[in-house]
Amino acid sequence: MTDAHIAAVGTSPLGWTDLPGRDLFSRALAETFADLPDPAEVVDALYVGAQSERYENQIMQGTLLAEWAGLQNRPAERVEACAAAGALALKNAVRDVRAGVHDAVLACGVEKMTAGGTEGATNALAAAFERALEQRSGITAPSQYALIARRYLHETDVTEADLAEIAVKNHRNAAANPRAMFQREVDVETVLDSEYVAPPLKLYDCAPVTDGAAAVLVTSERLAADLAADSVRVAGVGTAANALAVAESNLTYLEGADVAASRAYEDAGIEPGDVDVAEVHDAFTVCEAMLAEAVGFAPEGRGVETVRDPAERSPGWTDVHINTSGGLKARGHPIGATGLTQAVEAYEQLTGRAGDRQIPDAGTALLVNEGGLADAHTAAHVLTGV
Repeated sequence: MTDAHIAAVGTSPLGWTDLPGRDLFSRALAETFADLPDPAEVVDALYVGAQSERYENQIMQGTLLAEWAGLQNRPAERVEACAAAGALALKNAVRDVRAGVHDAVLACGVEKMTAGGTEGATNALAAAFERALEQRSGITAPSQYALIARRYLHETDVTEADLAEIAVKNHRNAAANPRAMFQREVDVETVLDSEYVAPPLKLYDCAPVTDGAAAVLVTSERLAADLAADSVRVAGVGTAANALAVAESNLTYLEGADVAASRAYEDAGIEPGDVDVAEVHDAFTVCEAMLAEAVGFAPEGRGVETVRDPAERSPGWTDVHINTSGGLKARGHPIGATGLTQAVEAYEQLTGRAGDRQIPDAGTALLVNEGGLADAHTAAHVLTGV
């Protein structure tokens, strides 16, 4: 088995735009290959993360984006697991390179979420929930996560103000991220004064609907060297599919995330305390707190301390810095591309390209991307500098 490396990354602007999905992908592709030969000279295969065809009424995204990139007649497939689609595209690319099937695979993700308006996005996201009972009850993503948040606040001493601090921290990080959708800070009062979307979750507890694309070039170590690429190694991969229905889910602990991260740690030969930076799936502020606990960074009930300097956290916490990009909350959440935007941030941190948000001496990163309710499907990756 050969090592898989991320040799180049790129994103489109993240936000609300008139550009269709294929043009967003073109922007991400152009950045990825800005210092490399033409994609047709490098890429052997393509995986596309796309959450739903409902936004632009477009299936066969693999074929479409392969054609758009000049990669006709290569293997090209769309993968999906709701918001974990981008991470699954990355996982498949890493698998192919490790196995020696291909030397270079493009993992990309794209979503044009605003194409169908608010109702269209709500319906597309609700398709990730169990159909027979839950979808037909009118359940939405915020209402599902509100159940989790309410239970978490009941089981711990965490308050809505504590969750607000996570939003404040992620907006502060995003203000230093030129890729972010919201490059501005907010204060706790602004978060707490925002309207409830689904109590106890307020507007500023929720990641925004986002248009965007991301691309990550995964290569063998040899090809990364031949391309003179400033690469990082994909040292560990882990995935886990848990329960789709909320009625079957554990609302107090993200077991699937625990399993996926543990598999990635084992694959990489590391422990949680070895991780310097992590991008975790904060579709809602409560997710960041619960994921910090599930992947072994924080003691139970203390995940909200992601906002504190590592030296000021409770005993049992690791020294990890979480969501330096601004997270889904402020960087943006272009569903199918989200797992890959996480990889872009980790790549920039590990190669010293993160600018004002750079964590000194960052050498190991964890990515956690979830799809469906909480951890219905989780993909985790460990990246290390080379």
